Amino acid sequence: MRVQSSATGPATIAVDTGTSQLAQASQEPSRATGTLLAALGVVAFSLTFPATAWGLEGFGPWSLVAVRSVLAALIAGACLLALRVPLPDRRHRAGLAVVAAGVVVGFPLLTTLALRTSTTAHAAVVVGLLPLTTALFSAVRMGTRPSRTFWTAALAGAAAVIAFTVQQSGGALTTADLYLFAALLVCAAGYTEGGRLAGVMPGWQVIGWALVLCLPFTLPAAVVALSYEPVHPTLHSVSGLLWVAAGSQFLGLVVWYRGMATIGIPKASQLQLAQPLLTLVWSVLLLGEHLTVAAPLTAAAVLVCIAVTQRARG
Repeated sequence: MRVQSSATGPATIAVDTGTSQLAQASQEPSRATGTLLAALGVVAFSLTFPATAWGLEGFGPWSLVAVRSVLAALIAGACLLALRVPLPDRRHRAGLAVVAAGVVVGFPLLTTLALRTSTTAHAAVVVGLLPLTTALFSAVRMGTRPSRTFWTAALAGAAAVIAFTVQQSGGALTTADLYLFAALLVCAAGYTEGGRLAGVMPGWQVIGWALVLCLPFTLPAAVVALSYEPVHPTLHSVSGLLWVAAGSQFLGLVVWYRGMATIGIPKASQLQLAQPLLTLVWSVLLLGEHLTVAAPLTAAAVLVCIAVTQRARG
């Protein structure tokens, strides 16, 4: 920093460009950490559909959704109590309700109903559209204005993922598709509101309070569903239930919301372009599904699009 004198007023301070470069460099670790956290969330989410398919081997769809929410709420509630986290401000409760409706209840229920008749490869189409939808919700809700390069790369990546997943499923629209498109909308709203709230409170508290907020509804729903739907617990079904409860419903969203708060909702959402392909890999390893030769080509195209969106400035 250097001091310059002025003939018409007091001395002024000029900041060297090196100082601003140092400040910019100090933000890089934070951005890298945010990207890593968001990526870990994507990996956790990529296991959701295969784990749900496992869970449906022993549980009914309503039982699976209700029990997973209850288990996740118990984990979150225990963490909130152990750390003596105060209740969220009243002004944040409406946003938490949106997160609860979209992420805790809406998306799990609608995708689970879809997976009764749809393969995980077909269901992955909703994840291919989710980044673009989340960016659109973010633009409306938070006033973000990504650049044209960002939108071009996002649309190209979404188109590549949609073309791949639709080709895998034969391109026919079914009742499961209606569930998936509805899940897409409610999840994008929940992601956007959760990313906004993660800027004013820790991300794990966002999903934690959303889960606890649903507990008065999910607990009786679990009791009713378990009494009406047959339960045949197996290693697969119990493992799937535990993962969607602890991994997808809580831990994955903890790191996801923290990552979105650090690097921004539009850029974090574009990391999910890789999620359908990761889901397909897990489907091969865990469910025995087969991939076509188009998979590595689509993966390469998606990775290029992700790199462009991460560099594009809003």
